Amino acid sequence: MQFNSSLPFPIFPLIRSFSPPSDSSWPLPSTMIPLMIPSPPPPPHPPLPQMPPIKVTVVGSGNWGSVAAKLIASNTLKLSSFHDEVRMWVFEETLPSGEKLTEVINKTNENVKYLPGIKLGKNVVADPDLENAVRDATMLVFVTPHQFMEGICKRLVGKIRSDAEAISLIKGMEVKRDGPRMISSLISEHLGINCCVLMGANIANEIALEQFSEATVGYRKNKEIADKWVKLFHTSYFMVSCVQDVEGVELCGTLKNVVAIAAGFVDGLEMGNNTKAAIMRIGLREMKALSKLLFPSVKDTTFFESCGVADLITTCLGGRNRRCAEAFAKNGGKRSFDELEAEMLQGQKLQGVSTAKEVHEVLSHRGWLEQFPLFSTVHEICCGRLPPNAIVVYSEQTPDQSRGGSRI
Repeated sequence: MQFNSSLPFPIFPLIRSFSPPSDSSWPLPSTMIPLMIPSPPPPPHPPLPQMPPIKVTVVGSGNWGSVAAKLIASNTLKLSSFHDEVRMWVFEETLPSGEKLTEVINKTNENVKYLPGIKLGKNVVADPDLENAVRDATMLVFVTPHQFMEGICKRLVGKIRSDAEAISLIKGMEVKRDGPRMISSLISEHLGINCCVLMGANIANEIALEQFSEATVGYRKNKEIADKWVKLFHTSYFMVSCVQDVEGVELCGTLKNVVAIAAGFVDGLEMGNNTKAAIMRIGLREMKALSKLLFPSVKDTTFFESCGVADLITTCLGGRNRRCAEAFAKNGGKRSFDELEAEMLQGQKLQGVSTAKEVHEVLSHRGWLEQFPLFSTVHEICCGRLPPNAIVVYSEQTPDQSRGGSRI
């Protein structure tokens, strides 16, 4: 074995059996210590890019729109993936005090006109500029009267992010020559983005007071997006689930307002609970039948979600459509719904009467009027062609058990 002559002892035996000497020669000169240098650590992986926080805008600021903003704002403060601030587009109005509604909301944290006495959350920012309100938002919540939606969508073309997601809380439909178009479809077609829906037994003032309630999100294909909407709305007092049935969920939320008008007629005529229960049963049957005729993909199970039977019950027991229809019947149909709306709703819009008209157009165009006696009769009463008590006038023909045996 050859050894390095410059060392006073062989190196290999030192490696095999090394112990430090006990005399003053320790530490050894560096040239005499066998160095076992470890390999350098690999360079650290570059940090994953941080996704910017999701920004949310609520398009609408009425009674339900303000409650939606309150729900969302309470969650964006808790969820790190969301930007704290929630923008709420406000159709600007001048209050009797001379102040602008937007300025008052931002100053008091309260929608003093449409949701008085309820704090929305300090992270809710009212904005009267629609384009500015939606700028940079990746989640858009639409909650305005359905008759305004086409105009709003036209204003937003080219003004929103291409990767934005939308959800509609709007009850209603558009009637075109080729058939009805749901509001979620209108949003998707105009803006080129996916749109889910949220419907349920949701009287806004009760939710604002944090009384327990439920809602249903309807989605098309992307369950991940639906789960994100559930996370955004769900609270300890507002329980949200999701189903893969946009049309079913949306039609439940739309058609129940027509049934609520009928229930209001019954209340105004003081016909009792048995009659009201019958109206609700027949109404639910017609809701389901029409939904499946228009969209065969609608699922039967959807009608047992919050958006279905639960929403029908609460709307027929309370809500603005029932209240206005009750007043209409008490006055024998002599005061118009427009007059009652202006007097009773403080600027909110009545959806059931316009939806009844839209449904009637669909039924008439397709020759389905006789299959839907309740929907047809509600429209005729709203137009003044029949008196309110026609809601329970029996047909002189042999009762058809499948239709309940009456005009309705």
